[in-house]
Amino acid sequence: MHHLVQVWFEWVEQWGYFGIILLMAMESSIFPVPSEIVIPPAAFLATEGRLNVFGVIAAGTFGSWLGAAVTYWVSWWLGRIFITRWGRYFLVSERKLERSETWLRRYEAGGIFFARLLPVIRHIISIPAGIMQMNFGTFSTMTLAGSATWCSVLAWFGQKVLTRAMVESKDATALVRAVKESGHFHTIVITCVAVTCLYLLVVSVTGKKRTS
Repeated sequence: MHHLVQVWFEWVEQWGYFGIILLMAMESSIFPVPSEIVIPPAAFLATEGRLNVFGVIAAGTFGSWLGAAVTYWVSWWLGRIFITRWGRYFLVSERKLERSETWLRRYEAGGIFFARLLPVIRHIISIPAGIMQMNFGTFSTMTLAGSATWCSVLAWFGQKVLTRAMVESKDATALVRAVKESGHFHTIVITCVAVTCLYLLVVSVTGKKRTS
């Protein structure tokens, strides 16, 4: 894993925005690339003038959408039966798929946006969206909005929390720990969770009213 992290860092340092796009596209599909080790270091490089922070956010957002879009269309084409049978080989278990399908059926477009802010489900929400043939325009809009929000948060932490020593160490554990142990990170996570819960409550209440 450490060797992979070193390779990914080199992609960001040597390839710049293209490296960010590629890694975030992988992160938004079935490949285990944590966004916490892509956007924060890139944002730190922006503080040194090697990149532009808005360019980092834009590249991360586009990469997230690109990976999500590819996963969406592949899932649309393969269908649920294939993914249920073979998904476990790509870390997509049937249980995870069922949970994400339930989430998407219940919360629809808003579910795509908030899924981009939540761990685990962020990586696989494109699969049920493709299987259920959700409107691609709506899917893309919500994916871009959620991804831009998440990338902005990570970029802010990259500029405020990381140090040159952390970036040069290429230690994924240290980078993730530095971001997640920041007091500001807990505040933002709590805010995201609170907003998500409020949205789910509103959808639940209005859904019951429509049913009745």
